[in-house]
Amino acid sequence: MLRKRYLNLHFEIVAMSTTGDKILDTALSKIGEKSLFTKELENALERNEVDLVVHSLKDLPTSLPPGFTIGAICKRENPHDAVVFHPKNDGETLNSLPEKSVIGTSSLRRAAQLKRRFSHLEFRDIRGNLNTRLKKLDEKEDFSAIILAAAGLRRMGWENRIGQILNPEDCLYAVGQGALAVEVRARDEEILDMVSALHDGETVLCCIAERAFMRHLEGGCSVPVAVSTMLKDSQLYLTGAVYSLDGSDSLKDTMQTDVNCPQQNEEGPNDNTQYVGITANNIPRHAQEAAENLGVELASLLLSKGAKRILNVARQLNDAR
Repeated sequence: MLRKRYLNLHFEIVAMSTTGDKILDTALSKIGEKSLFTKELENALERNEVDLVVHSLKDLPTSLPPGFTIGAICKRENPHDAVVFHPKNDGETLNSLPEKSVIGTSSLRRAAQLKRRFSHLEFRDIRGNLNTRLKKLDEKEDFSAIILAAAGLRRMGWENRIGQILNPEDCLYAVGQGALAVEVRARDEEILDMVSALHDGETVLCCIAERAFMRHLEGGCSVPVAVSTMLKDSQLYLTGAVYSLDGSDSLKDTMQTDVNCPQQNEEGPNDNTQYVGITANNIPRHAQEAAENLGVELASLLLSKGAKRILNVARQLNDAR
C-alpha cells in the first residue's frame, strides 16, 4: 500500500517472530504476558532497526509503551469469527453438529459465547498458527470444527475453508479484530505523516470505541470481553459484552453517538493527540473524542450493572485452571 503511494521510496520488509508465535503448547490466556505478539517488534522499533511495524490490532494492548503510537489503521477486513469444519463435516453448521462434537478454540471470548449459544457442543484449546491449526483439524479426528478469525483466513487466501460466518447474535468479535495496525515511534513525524495516508476513517472510529471500552473495563485476553461496532449515517453504534468463562453469566448492551457534530476548537495545533494509543491527525478530533467517550460510557454502564464481578471471577477461574 505504501509502495503504491510513494513510488520514490524503497521499503524493506523484515520478518520477525514473537513470543506468542513460539509458545504453541499453552493457551494465550494462561501465559499472562500482555505483549506476546508485540514486544520483539517494539524493541526493533525502539532501536531504530525498523521504522514501522505491522500488527493485528487485536494483539495490541489498549495502552502502548511510552514513545510508541499506532500511526495507521487500515480498512478493516471482515471482523467476524468463522467456523472451519473437519472435511467429514462439510456442509454442516454448529447447530447441526452431533451432540458432544468437539470444537477447537484457544479464545475464552469465543468459548464463553458459543457454550452459551450451542450447549450441545464441547470446546477445547487449540494453539498454533493457521497452518498448524488447519493441519490438526484435517489430519486428526480430535476436532469436528475449529473457530478462527475470518480476516486471517481471507488474508491467507483460504476463504474456501470457511464453512460458516458467525453473526453477532452467535458470537461478538474481539476488540480490533480484522484491522491491521501500523505502529511507529510517536516522535518520528516523517514516518507518522507517511503512514497516516493508510488510515481508514470508519475503521479508526470503530476501533477507538472498542479499545476505549476494553481499557475502561480493564479487560484483556484473560477474560471474555466482546464487541460489535457499526457506523451508519454519522451514528456510531457500539455493542459490548462481558461473559463468565462458561457463558452462563453475561452483561451486554448497545449505545450510540453522533460522530459528525463539529466543535469550535477544531483549529490549532493538536500535538499528535492519541486516542487509546492511536494518532490520526487526518480524522476530526471531535469524532475521535466522541468514539472514545462512547466506549467509556458503555463500559461504565456495564460496570454499574456488575461487570467487574463477572470479570474478576472469570480472571480468578482462568488463573486457577
